[in-house]
Amino acid sequence: MIAPSRSALPRARGLVAAAQRGELDVVTTATRTLARLAEIDPDLRSFVAVDADAVLARARELDAAGPSGPLHGVPVALKDIIDTADLPTCYGSPIYADHRPSVDATVVRRLREAGALIVGKTVTTEFALFHPGPTRNPHDLSRTPGGSSSGSAAAVAAGIVPLALGTQTAGSVIRPASFCGIVGAKPTFGRVPFDGVKVCAHSLDTLGVMALDVEDAALALSVMTGDDLGFTTARAALTERPLRLGWWPGATAMDPEAAAVVAAAREHAVRRGDVEVAEVVLPAWFGELITDQQALMRTEAYAALAAERTEHAELLSDALRSYLEPGPDPDGAARALARRPEAQAALAAALAGLDGLLTPSVLGEAPPLATTGDPSLCRTWTLLGVPAVVVPGLVGPSGLPLGVQVVGPHGADGWTLAAAGRFAELIAPSPGPASHHEALAGRREEDRAWR
Repeated sequence: MIAPSRSALPRARGLVAAAQRGELDVVTTATRTLARLAEIDPDLRSFVAVDADAVLARARELDAAGPSGPLHGVPVALKDIIDTADLPTCYGSPIYADHRPSVDATVVRRLREAGALIVGKTVTTEFALFHPGPTRNPHDLSRTPGGSSSGSAAAVAAGIVPLALGTQTAGSVIRPASFCGIVGAKPTFGRVPFDGVKVCAHSLDTLGVMALDVEDAALALSVMTGDDLGFTTARAALTERPLRLGWWPGATAMDPEAAAVVAAAREHAVRRGDVEVAEVVLPAWFGELITDQQALMRTEAYAALAAERTEHAELLSDALRSYLEPGPDPDGAARALARRPEAQAALAAALAGLDGLLTPSVLGEAPPLATTGDPSLCRTWTLLGVPAVVVPGLVGPSGLPLGVQVVGPHGADGWTLAAAGRFAELIAPSPGPASHHEALAGRREEDRAWR
């Protein structure tokens, strides 16, 4: 285990504030980030490309310019399917081992303009599908961090960077965030431009972010979308009254012990008196949306990888060839796209008067490294293109992280983020002498490491 206590890790907002007060220069942040990476990544294996000299040169430029953007001096890692002009982008495949894009993806340009310090590229599964990369879960090196945004989740959870970008086509932001015990936020489909990112399934692919808390995720998404999302307004509104959430157990059953942990957290929040949870009834055919998503994803991935299949078949993994072998399912894909508007409307109707839908995000704790885990509990929301945010803080029967997600209706990104942040506060352990002492110790450790 190499994941430090979350309370001891620097938040993006804290780094920006310290720089604005003149207490922390970007070169110091960059030096400490690179030292942490060099110390633990040989075991974690979360990064595939880092140019330390370029990182330090960019840090000096940011210091010379002075604090300006909302992410000034914040170290950010990028999943290695996102194009960067100054680093290789290999898509998790030997086919693209020497690939160097000529321009940054739009989302990378926005991050740089906001003052972010791009640290490097993180491990992705092959073409953001299911063949695992080498990255390990920082809470247990024998377990997967999840996929396909494996390296991004591990790098944030291990304290290398406070923010990292991932993508989701099935469950590739939500699942690894859940397994690694951090926040993962998938916005509404299309809110973040996808140009300059390797396409897997164009009707599903969504850029998201990994962070240590919801506030940092909201800050990053405001830059990535070019919109404040209404998060601040929603957060203020949710402090004035009890949080109102719907509960839906999902169409695939969790492991019984993990389900008991989620149920206990829900009951704990209700007992505190600041949240109301109501059972939500969704149409019986909602369970079929998992199959619909699978048909759409495979059909579009088959087309997106046509050149790789026909020109470089020998360089594809056995796992990827096996996944693509059944070929496209045009009828299934058409059914998924036709049913999506009806499902979005049904979800919005079910959430009328509620702040979001509380629902499981993973079936249980992270499995062994041979797999990236089952994305079943994420597929429906990805098909619908609605926002979803992982709430961390739960611990499974083996002592590993478990996540639960808050889902919102289409377009309600700021409100969904705010509801997830409020629920995270409500399931946090009540402060007592021991936990208060640990919190103080964590803050002192953060001071030593980052100030």
